[in-house]
Amino acid sequence: MPFKNQPFPVRLGFALRGLIHALRSERSVQMQALAFAAVLLALIVLRPAPAWWALAALASAGVIAAELLNTAIEQLADHLHPGLHARIRLVKDCAAAAVLVAVLGALGVALAFALQLLRH
Repeated sequence: MPFKNQPFPVRLGFALRGLIHALRSERSVQMQALAFAAVLLALIVLRPAPAWWALAALASAGVIAAELLNTAIEQLADHLHPGLHARIRLVKDCAAAAVLVAVLGALGVALAFALQLLRH
């Protein structure tokens, strides 16, 4: 396999190429990137404890990672089986559900943060 065991800079280039492609072509990835920018802006303005920065970073990274995996799965499934197929639909639905679960977790972090703000 020509892509196995490449030096780190080469592998980083592959990852960045995938991220850039998804940011340019996938509306859901674009929306999640905008949401992440809004979260960063809120953190800069509100200046919470470092633990909240870490939680927000983990939650945001989890959502964006799930979106990227969903995109990869959809692209591969469409390439291998362009027509409608019940099992392919199920695979895509499960990938979309992974994004939903990650988003719900991120919303849980946001809710906990909002509740803490209301207490102070």
